[in-house]
Amino acid sequence: MDSLLADLRYARRRLEEVNQRVAVLEDRHRDLVEARAILQQVAEEVQTHSHRAVAGLVTRCLKAVFGEDSYEFRINFEQKRGKTEAELVLVRDGREVSPTAGVGGGVTDVVSFALRLSCLLLSRPARRRLLVLDEPCRHLSRDYQSRVRDLFLALADECGVQIVFVTHSDEMACGKVVDL
Repeated sequence: MDSLLADLRYARRRLEEVNQRVAVLEDRHRDLVEARAILQQVAEEVQTHSHRAVAGLVTRCLKAVFGEDSYEFRINFEQKRGKTEAELVLVRDGREVSPTAGVGGGVTDVVSFALRLSCLLLSRPARRRLLVLDEPCRHLSRDYQSRVRDLFLALADECGVQIVFVTHSDEMACGKVVDL
């Protein structure tokens, strides 16, 4: 009988220890759920801020080159498997188009330049504001090249960025030109 009472007391002590451990783990789980919710909220705010900055700059560049009725740039965020995925799209006449398919005339070149500039401007810690580009608008029609040149000059001045690029186009040449 004493052995059974000892086993019962031991079992009760172990049960109490386990219950205390469960309570600690439940508190920790609750804290982790709250922390995840805070992190998700912060991530959404960062996404919103980044989207506004990046999409605004890319759209501005597209409109400066191709006109006000041209493309709008968007980043569509989607939660998949616990991670956020981003899809880059162009919008024209209310329809979404992939920047890598279905557009021509150098649109992808302008988007690519604007995304590079966005990355430079948003990088933390801040980096030296220098872009070195090789034929940044090689697929762009000659009709738009002077607009890109003007855009490069305006953005370099406005954003405090030095843009060095190689080009074979006389229409794109600006700033200090070095002929090789």
